[in-house]
Amino acid sequence: MNWNTLQDSAQLQHIKEESAQQTVLIFKHSTTCSISRATLDRLERNWKEEEMKNLKPYYLDLLSFRTISNEIANTFNVQHESPQVLVIKNGAVIYHNSHFGIDYKSLLPFAKN
Repeated sequence: MNWNTLQDSAQLQHIKEESAQQTVLIFKHSTTCSISRATLDRLERNWKEEEMKNLKPYYLDLLSFRTISNEIANTFNVQHESPQVLVIKNGAVIYHNSHFGIDYKSLLPFAKN
């Protein structure tokens, strides 16, 4: 799985604009949380590039970039959780989930444009 790292709040505007052309996924990961680690591992294990080619994945280490995590919550009007996945299309969140609600099969429909 080829993650794009989210490390700068300026990227959020780019993601909003980019999502008009391609659906975007943001995975917010807490590096000290076992649930977050298990969820990330499961997602990466199941990820098939060919099936998900229309879904651009971004990874946020929320402990290192907590302010960006807060900006995501404010920008997209979604309560912060960790781990958390957001799917963004045309500048808006069209799906979000957290903890063990995050799974590959739930994300697959968003990769089909």
